[in-house]
Amino acid sequence: MAPSKPGKAAATKSSKKEKIFHPQSRKADQLSRKALRKEKIVSLVSSRNKKHDVLADFYGFFYHSMPVEGTLTLEDLHSLIADVWLKRHDEELETERAARRKGRPKSVRESKLEELKLRESEEYRTGFEVIDLTHSENVVLFRTWDRKEVAFVDLLRFIRISSTNPTSSVISRPGKHFSITKDSEIQGDSTGMELYT
Repeated sequence: MAPSKPGKAAATKSSKKEKIFHPQSRKADQLSRKALRKEKIVSLVSSRNKKHDVLADFYGFFYHSMPVEGTLTLEDLHSLIADVWLKRHDEELETERAARRKGRPKSVRESKLEELKLRESEEYRTGFEVIDLTHSENVVLFRTWDRKEVAFVDLLRFIRISSTNPTSSVISRPGKHFSITKDSEIQGDSTGMELYT
């Protein structure tokens, strides 16, 4: 008797055919549910990452706008938002307008930029929530941020400022870090809705 070839037997076992299930079978339903769940998770992760990137850009702007020493005044914070943050897309918007021929409709990018600018200016008029860069302990804590982890920002104190009332601000989120909460308990503003003028 001739010896059998071991390579041929191994090749037939590894080339197993993929099972085909009946379209209305329970196994086919399981596989479709599994695929839908994976797809839903991927879409949730991508939307969370987009939101994370937008927030990181927003907080990063204020991180780089902090003075090297000390804090900002409320007037400086208002001018930072009005003169820099709200006008950051003006150059790109002018470029889009210049590139458009006369009588042509607006490009999608131009429409999105105008909508964003209008929404942000309306939010600033009614009340814009920003990191409190007028509070010294908050600024010291904010300087320790690594500019990657957005969850760190929840430890900070936020204020709501408005272009209609530039001389006052409202604490919208008192902050969770012990150095800020200790300070707010001493001052008696633990409610989180105190008005500063």
